[in-house]
Amino acid sequence: MDTIFALATARGKAGVAVIRISGPRAFAAAESLAGRLPAPRRAGLRHLRLGAEALDEAVVLCFEAGASFTGEEVAELHLHGAVATVSVVLRALGAVEGLRLAEPGEFTRRALENGRLDLAQVEGLSDLIEAETEAQRKQALRVLSGAVGEVVEAWRAKLVRAAALIEATIDFADEEVPVDVSPEVLELIGEVSGAVRAEIGRLGAAERIREGFEVAIVGRPNAGKSTLLNALAGREAAITSEIAGTTRDVIEVRMDLGGLAVTLLDTAGLRETEDVVEAIGVERAVSRAEAADLRIFLLDREEIPLIAPRDGDLLVQGKADLHPAEGLAISGKTGAGVDALVAAVTERLTERAAGAGVMSRERHREALARAIRSLESARDEVLRGGERAELAAEGLRQAARALESLVGRVDVEHLLDEIFASFCIGK
Repeated sequence: MDTIFALATARGKAGVAVIRISGPRAFAAAESLAGRLPAPRRAGLRHLRLGAEALDEAVVLCFEAGASFTGEEVAELHLHGAVATVSVVLRALGAVEGLRLAEPGEFTRRALENGRLDLAQVEGLSDLIEAETEAQRKQALRVLSGAVGEVVEAWRAKLVRAAALIEATIDFADEEVPVDVSPEVLELIGEVSGAVRAEIGRLGAAERIREGFEVAIVGRPNAGKSTLLNALAGREAAITSEIAGTTRDVIEVRMDLGGLAVTLLDTAGLRETEDVVEAIGVERAVSRAEAADLRIFLLDREEIPLIAPRDGDLLVQGKADLHPAEGLAISGKTGAGVDALVAAVTERLTERAAGAGVMSRERHREALARAIRSLESARDEVLRGGERAELAAEGLRQAARALESLVGRVDVEHLLDEIFASFCIGK
């Protein structure tokens, strides 16, 4: 396998920049610049040179094969973070025979191929790099620590036990089997099916934590929606005016509320209109509001047309500076009630996030659904009697394969290029 290298920290000026080298010639490449290397996992200060030319003074770290991130020999050069310094060291490494620049995600891909990470952990690492909020960080770290693999292995162990019991009846079909194994097999199938269904039920909340919740502000024209959005965003994100129908398209503002990623949507005022452009805006507003996780109905003492509140939506009296009201009321202009509204939104979304599981991607949902279908098929075959044992065993094997695909053991080769394309080169 080639030896690869890349800048592992962000490009640009910094106090420290880290260049990572991985592969069978990693130590030799580092030694060609730094001279005698420090012992593995011990830092050493070295002068980097290319022949007689001094390049930099750097801290060098080495990790032996089997004890590194990629599972291969890895050397790290911790340089001064000047752009020119990083460039000259990268050029020097590029001139070393047998080395090449890493492709996006190639270090992590090698960690997967060498068994240092499973596929779910790779996804967790990607999510951790992209994490913007505390909830996203915690969820990603949980996945990176191997939580998905632990859950899958527990399910797989039960399916292996169930399959072994059925296989025993097949192997000894011509003999008298002293015990009917079907009750235990059905119990194991039921346990795994129940757990998988529960995880599917929790997947939506985990997905919202990873991708962010959407909260739509809806109301009639000139109800103060854009003013409220600006107050929540702390900036002039939307144009406000006394003219009804100013907002024609959906305006989005990304925020962190209580550690959750939230996108606020300012939508066009809801009303019947003959204006073609405004009608398009109203149609988009209704569509986005229907798909949103939570809606804030900004009331102006009139019923809001075209859309009805759902359980959990917030009904808020707007323009409280002009029309004082009981209950939840806000004024985007003065800021009165805005803190209470933020607290209410955060509380609603936190309740929904509390039920999140460890799986959070559409790929996970599809694998779990395949497992459920195979488990149902296996259960039906067991109930039909011993002559269907081989079909029941095959159903259990298919269920196990579906679950194993969650951690990348089978049937995921076609996904890898897509997954690693989103990684930066230094990862």
